[in-house]
Amino acid sequence: MSSDPKKIETVLTENRIFKPDEEFQKKAHISSMRDYQELYKKSIEDNLGFWETAANELHWFRKWDSVLNEESAPVYKWFVNAKTNISYNCLDRHLNSATKNKAALIWEGELGGQRTLTYNQLFHEVNRFANALKKLGIQRGDRVAVYLPMIPELAISLLACARIGAVHSVIFAGFSSESIRDRVLDCEAKLIITSDGGWRKGNVLPLKNIVDEAVAGCACVKHVIVVKRGQGDPFPCHIKEGRDHWYHRIIDDVSSRCEPEQMDSEDMLFLLYTSGTTGKPKGIIHTTGGYMVYTYLTTKYVFDLKPEDVYWCTADIGWITGHSYIVYGPLMNGATILMYEGAPNWPDKGRLWKMIQDHSVTIFYTAPTAIRAFMKWGDKWPNKYDLSSLRLLGTVGEPINPEAWIWYHRIIGKDKCPIVDTWWQTETGGIMITPLPGCTPLKPGSATLPFFGIEAEVISDDGSQADAGILAITKPWPGMLRGIYGDMQRYKQTYWSKWPNKYFPGDGAKKDSDGYFWILGRIDDVVNVAGHRIGTAELESVFVEHHMVAESAVIGIEHELKGQCLVGFISLKEGIDTTDDLAQELKEWIGKKIGRFAMPEKIIFSPDLPKTRSGKIMRRLLRDVASGRTLGNISTLADASVVERLKVKYEED
Repeated sequence: MSSDPKKIETVLTENRIFKPDEEFQKKAHISSMRDYQELYKKSIEDNLGFWETAANELHWFRKWDSVLNEESAPVYKWFVNAKTNISYNCLDRHLNSATKNKAALIWEGELGGQRTLTYNQLFHEVNRFANALKKLGIQRGDRVAVYLPMIPELAISLLACARIGAVHSVIFAGFSSESIRDRVLDCEAKLIITSDGGWRKGNVLPLKNIVDEAVAGCACVKHVIVVKRGQGDPFPCHIKEGRDHWYHRIIDDVSSRCEPEQMDSEDMLFLLYTSGTTGKPKGIIHTTGGYMVYTYLTTKYVFDLKPEDVYWCTADIGWITGHSYIVYGPLMNGATILMYEGAPNWPDKGRLWKMIQDHSVTIFYTAPTAIRAFMKWGDKWPNKYDLSSLRLLGTVGEPINPEAWIWYHRIIGKDKCPIVDTWWQTETGGIMITPLPGCTPLKPGSATLPFFGIEAEVISDDGSQADAGILAITKPWPGMLRGIYGDMQRYKQTYWSKWPNKYFPGDGAKKDSDGYFWILGRIDDVVNVAGHRIGTAELESVFVEHHMVAESAVIGIEHELKGQCLVGFISLKEGIDTTDDLAQELKEWIGKKIGRFAMPEKIIFSPDLPKTRSGKIMRRLLRDVASGRTLGNISTLADASVVERLKVKYEED
């Protein structure tokens, strides 16, 4: 039993190390650990000088008076009084170079249609739409909600809003009308950009109809712009005279030149809502200058971008990953981006691998939950396609199980591609802890080391240093959030009240003897079994090591003797049947790998686990199921029927 009731124990040891490929290393921006260590040391000791140097790689209409103002902490101000425009830095900055005629965006629809926009073409599209927004009365500081599928107009919308100084608030095109209404009313959006529909697994999503239901009673919404996604006739939707406008018509009679607004560095760039456990969404505020510099530099170094790369991040632009690492970061670096509209398993489970082959993708960035799905579907799908163009892989969204990491490295990367396992959040704006692919020795499951300028610690509740405990960020960074929209007290209480002058991300972590960070999952997901406090991410990794298990979720529920006992929700690989013997085998597996104290009280088999629309498992709902409580807020679930089926199955068992 742990002697410290507040200490988080670590139950996994990972000794496998993968050194950078020599050929990759020779061409990398950062090609040795000595280079990393020297630049990292400089970035900490001369933090403001480091960020000033990075900022000078971008365009500013007016330079800053000071790099950082901490007087109003925890609302820090970066590049004080500077003037810039992120749309200008994504587009205009490239028009006097060879990048002008390079593909900026390659798009593939679920049904197979394709579009390619060069930087020059994207520049003109963005300018036209920016002028159309201005024609409808949208001004600097106005909020614009965006509810679009993954089509080029989604990226164009963000860049057009940024160009004229409007604040965009992207809502993932899968949220319900109620979720849209909550977000629209919270930020008082004047305009919504949507489409007549979208495609998902061969089915039509009636997006405009959902928006119509959402904005009923939203007096703040004056206009709705509708992109015509339907082939031939538009998808069935109603156009309300005076309020609704077809996208293709309003951009038809406007100029393709729109002067970018000279935005103050601390002007709001966008709002992005995250769902709190209480159900009330938090509108995370990101401003212009600091976010711009941070996403630019992290994209450059973490993905080791080269002019010839074809870069594919599979996230939706409705999430922060899409904002930072599909739109803003890659475009500021002059990259070629691949965008895909649909599902990864339509028309079959080889769709993504076929696209990598067809488009010669070199960088592939996806989520561990997707990787576990690929594992579940079997090696035959990626093995059907030529993936030799890949040179770099990445993961984002949650800790990756070591066995999923190994599969990704072996089957997708063919044992030659480095994997950048990145830790960050909506709130941080960009990647915080990550390997650099040309220099960092990799350990499966570890996010490894802090990015330049980032000081991270593992500490206990009382703020003292710990080997395993809570992750804290101890120095401000340019990409950091500036508040929660309309609720600064909640911002201070949520992120800055646990320890003085330290950012609290809410994640458990451990740090090994090499200084590598291992993210243990949300602090809320730490379980206490017979005096042992263990992060669920480590327990789930042990389950996934079993050759029959594709994915797992572990929760703790009240137990009269142990305090808490464990329940494992298990999704098996395809073709494997569930049996009582297998359930017992998995319990014994945990006992053997960790100790008998950690053996689950119960194993529940399920082909699917309840996940948010960004792919994260909702353990809170599993705790509700296992404890017999009324289900909490399920509005962010990708498929609400999954948790209802689990509830019935749990009660039957």
